[in-house]
Amino acid sequence: MKIGAKLKRLRQANSLTQEELANRAFLTKGFISQLERDQTSPSIATLKDILDVLGVSLADFFQDHSPTKVVYPVSARITTSNSTPACRVEVLVPDAQNRMMDPVLVTLASGAEVPPQEPHEGEEFGIVLKGVIQLRVDNRTFRVKQQECFYFRSNTQHAVVNAGRQEARILWVVTPPIFG
Repeated sequence: MKIGAKLKRLRQANSLTQEELANRAFLTKGFISQLERDQTSPSIATLKDILDVLGVSLADFFQDHSPTKVVYPVSARITTSNSTPACRVEVLVPDAQNRMMDPVLVTLASGAEVPPQEPHEGEEFGIVLKGVIQLRVDNRTFRVKQQECFYFRSNTQHAVVNAGRQEARILWVVTPPIFG
């Protein structure tokens, strides 16, 4: 690990000059310059003083942050175990434990339904990509057509039925993740 380059990125991210960082950490500008060029190494105490100014803990500084995945190909999708030929639920982004939301693609045959969901913590959003659905939330029924969307808190029972004659597809986002 190149400590100097990482310190320089953090300093710049905090919009500090070498001199400003040096003054706040009670060091010299020359020392900060040498650190950033990896010409010297700080003691743990000095590094902690610098990181305190930059708002980063020692643990976070040394943690290896691997690049976050951004694009998920179709092959990464996982069909949930309770899917049927009439109601297929595909998790679009695997690894729910690392996310704050769960985007899924729901495909319903004509007349098929997503089994009623019991109330749970969170919120839900969806957009109908194809077809027409009936959304039941808290004993109220809504007709949602292609390109229309819905949003509700998940603290009431809710269900979806394909109300059309053709297949319906819904991009559905749930927070916190429940599909797994």
